[in-house]
Amino acid sequence: MLRKNPAFTAVAVITLALGVGASTTVFSWIEGVLLRPLPGVEKPEQLAGFENFASNGQYVMLSYPDYRDYRDHLKLLAGLAVTQLTPLSLGQPDHPDQVWGEMVSGNYFAVLGVKPVLGRAFAPDEYGDKPGAFPLAVISDRLWRAHFNADPHIVGRTIRVNQHELTVIGVAPPAFRGAVAGLAFDLWIPYIMHPQLQGVGEWMLDDRGTRQVYGIARLKPGVTLAQAGAEIAALARRMSEANDQDRGITARVVPLWQSHYGAQSLLLTPLEILMAVCGVVLLIVCANVANLLLARFSARQREFSVRLALGAGRFRLARQILTECAVLAGAGGLAGVLLAVWSSGSLQSLLPPGHLPVALETRLNAHILTFTILVCMATALLTGLAPALQWARADVNVGLKEGGRSGTAGQESRRLRGLLVVSEMALALVALAGAGLLVRSFEATRQVDPEFDPSHVLLTRFFINTSGEDVEQRKEFCERLRVKLEATPGVKDVAYSDVEPLGIFAGWWEDVQVQGYVPAPGENMKLYRAVVSPGYFRLMKIPLLEGRDFTEQDDLKTQLVMVVNQSFVKRFIPGGQAIGRRVRGWGEWFTVAGVVKDSKYINLTEAPVPFFYVPFRQVYRADMGLALYVRAAGDPKDAIPMVRREVREIDPSVTVIDAMPLAEHVGETLYAQRVAASLLSVLGGLALLLAAVGLYSVMAYTVAQRTHEIGIRMALGAQRMDVLKLAVGQGLAMTVVGIAAGVVAALALARLLSTFLYGITAADPFTFAAASLVLAGVALLANYIPARRATKVDPMIALRYE
Repeated sequence: MLRKNPAFTAVAVITLALGVGASTTVFSWIEGVLLRPLPGVEKPEQLAGFENFASNGQYVMLSYPDYRDYRDHLKLLAGLAVTQLTPLSLGQPDHPDQVWGEMVSGNYFAVLGVKPVLGRAFAPDEYGDKPGAFPLAVISDRLWRAHFNADPHIVGRTIRVNQHELTVIGVAPPAFRGAVAGLAFDLWIPYIMHPQLQGVGEWMLDDRGTRQVYGIARLKPGVTLAQAGAEIAALARRMSEANDQDRGITARVVPLWQSHYGAQSLLLTPLEILMAVCGVVLLIVCANVANLLLARFSARQREFSVRLALGAGRFRLARQILTECAVLAGAGGLAGVLLAVWSSGSLQSLLPPGHLPVALETRLNAHILTFTILVCMATALLTGLAPALQWARADVNVGLKEGGRSGTAGQESRRLRGLLVVSEMALALVALAGAGLLVRSFEATRQVDPEFDPSHVLLTRFFINTSGEDVEQRKEFCERLRVKLEATPGVKDVAYSDVEPLGIFAGWWEDVQVQGYVPAPGENMKLYRAVVSPGYFRLMKIPLLEGRDFTEQDDLKTQLVMVVNQSFVKRFIPGGQAIGRRVRGWGEWFTVAGVVKDSKYINLTEAPVPFFYVPFRQVYRADMGLALYVRAAGDPKDAIPMVRREVREIDPSVTVIDAMPLAEHVGETLYAQRVAASLLSVLGGLALLLAAVGLYSVMAYTVAQRTHEIGIRMALGAQRMDVLKLAVGQGLAMTVVGIAAGVVAALALARLLSTFLYGITAADPFTFAAASLVLAGVALLANYIPARRATKVDPMIALRYE
């Protein structure tokens, strides 16, 4: 039956393929980022993120001493491990390779349930907390194959990491990428080796203020998140009372997909929105195919009526209809899977430029295929339900008469098809309005002034802590590099800092105490900060409002100083004299030497927040990264080779990574909005196309079925314009009703986007008006084409039309 109607079959299969393919693609992203964020681990349903929060609800990371307390006193957890993502150098000093690894607690692999394919993981007697006791490493399968040529004797071999010798004890399985969703690591090293590898004092292993590890917990069998959370919260309260640096800190466990650490923290909301819109698109697909089926079965109503009259059961006819729908859905599902395989990598293509080892590959697996099969079954049921129900209630006598010689469909069938078209129009408007809101919000965010000037500035990152040099040598490296770069033609300014303004990951913060300011009970005194060089404010064009900038004389031999922003003064020194005020941080008292204008620090949409800066020569520590800024006279990309050359001449063991214009880096903070706006625009366009195809097919079928009627009208004197108005008017009436229903539905659903919007409201009138006009224009075109064909009917041929 389907082969006899190739045009109908092709349109139905392609329509189903688009809907199933879009849904399968987005589900594959959800499965890879949210549902199974850590491939290669054992029983992932028992794993949870272990997170700390300040008194104001701000997410903070764990300190190693806090981890030890939780690890040793919690009874409802089968294990608690911690990790810190870390850039590492692998190989000899003159030509090292830059790799990313995790510094992990000794029980890391035991908690995750990962067993190496070669060698072993860290043994229980290597779980200890003695600094430098276990110079060991587990490497990834990817590193083993690419760097060591899959050497079967790799276990026991010594490798050089950050200029220290480590012994390889195992190779992780190919599927395992690490404990941070969306990232792929190549080395796992005991965290107690951190002081040696990073050149940091052993004090950091006992400092509760050094919060730089992420926790991941495994629940005991039968223990719920709520039960474990109650025990953890009680212990956190006791720790808060016992330790000043833990004051106001709470802890809880959350499902991995809700964790604040990893790709899911950025993509959770966009993927939720995309999945909801995919549901809308799939409903449009179902309505579209159902309309096609109704039209096709209406043309067969005399056949069906005769079969019923001859004794065929209604269930048998309904079964035939549903079987044909199942075949169509199966073919559409197969094509949709092929489309999903082709498009699944598009999420990776939207990633911003960056230095992190991002791995968002999504591959077809049993879970995704199961989802596709369920979607196909639901689609077959929904598309076949309307025609099946229609024939289940059909009157045989009416069916034999109503079709007449021409097979013209009955009134009930036409009303049902009209209702489906109205539904398609409404759903398409919902998708278009959602896409429009997100696109306008994204554009509004892009126009936000970061309050510093990123134009003509080159940003480069390098990790001097991988070179094995001490802090003073690193400071000397920075000074030599600055002098050499400033002497280069075309370079206007050079500066550096330990964190970059705006980006995917937030910067570092410090507990502060301000002279003369008494915090309210539970007030959060953890403020974001930056360690910067002299000239940083001049290069970034951040206005200095009071006092002075840092100078080369601000070193450890002089008074400790800091520069604060306007919001810092407004909150802690209202109406007072900021210059000369003392602020305590890092266990030392600093004197405020200057006040600068507020700028954006974490993201472009943030409200003004207190922030402070400290001089590089006074505060820089060995575990800090380093970002170099070069303001060039021309295109900053032209300065990249020059920077790489100068760095290598000074120290060949230092690798420059992610050299890019600062303006491009600022775009990283818009990654989630860009993903949502880009992909929802595609889905909105797909919804518009499907709705237009649905309307066109219904109108084309209606015109074809009314050919005899049109011929009679024209024979009795109707003009072509009259016929055109008649045909177009019917389609436009359905369009107007659909748009009205869609506006109501979109206004109700748009409120779900309100937390994700910036610069516009969820009921933005321009967006809704534009979406309505676009939909109306496309619908008019879809109506006009078959209507124009109706005006060309020859009355004599139409009167003889069967």
